Amino acid sequence: MKAVNYVIPVLLLICLHSCKEKPKEPIAEKKFVTADTTGALPEEMGTNTYAAVDISPMDMSYFPVDYPKLKMANDSIEPPLVRVIYSRPHLQKRRLFTSILKYEEPWRLGANESTEIDFFKAVTIQGKKVNAGRYIIYCIPHPDKWTVILNSNIDTWGLKQDAKKDIQKFDIPSTSNNPLLEYFTMIFEKTSSGTDLVMAWDDVVAKLPIEF
Repeated sequence: MKAVNYVIPVLLLICLHSCKEKPKEPIAEKKFVTADTTGALPEEMGTNTYAAVDISPMDMSYFPVDYPKLKMANDSIEPPLVRVIYSRPHLQKRRLFTSILKYEEPWRLGANESTEIDFFKAVTIQGKKVNAGRYIIYCIPHPDKWTVILNSNIDTWGLKQDAKKDIQKFDIPSTSNNPLLEYFTMIFEKTSSGTDLVMAWDDVVAKLPIEF
């Protein structure tokens, strides 16, 4: 009986102490943006946390056209002849020579970094020999022609060219009233003696003839 009288007060004290404790808050679960089990993406996607998304994406054109695909089909194919790497600005409801470019002022032939052209073998342009190698390519547009310039100052930002490192200059005709293009485009078109580097934007087209 004495033992019972001792145990009962102890149990009462334990109960009173337990009642005074604050209830523990539930641990918040971490929420991740994931696709559901059907593979559908969420309605709202987060921003790119690694780098800002560029509105002028980088592009690359080869001659022969689609050379990487040709090499994938035949790995014994000869090396390409020429390649151009550039970023593609777009009009965004503007016109080329009223809101974006000015005549008689250098233009990097794209956006962001300097546009570069790789010649994998020596070529001839308007009777001038150009050695194999990698060059900046930019232009000075005029109302009826473009002056296209090769420059040795590679791996640079495109807004300011170092004219002291110009290698060759070529005057080529330009035409207007062509089909409108939202994005600046550089592609190679096969010719009887080699290829033309076609540069087109808005309704303007200029072609640089390259002979192999």
